Amino acid sequence: MADEVNYVLEAFKFMLLGMGIVFLFLFILVKVVELQAKIIAKYFPESTPKTPVTPAGNTAEEEQRKVAAIIAAVTEFRNNKS
Repeated sequence: MADEVNYVLEAFKFMLLGMGIVFLFLFILVKVVELQAKIIAKYFPESTPKTPVTPAGNTAEEEQRKVAAIIAAVTEFRNNKS
């Protein structure tokens, strides 16, 4: 009777061991990914794309073209739907 094992206590120990190992693995994984991001940013810096300059006079004309294209697309969709 002295060798009787409390199964609930053993299960709790295994649960804590398993959760601890998973937590440790995830913590190490996060730190490795952060280190990798720093190394990549150091040796391969991200270049900023140049934004094209659009003339201010074409905005009204461009807006009209966009509206016309949307109207044409909706009309075509309605014609093909029926």
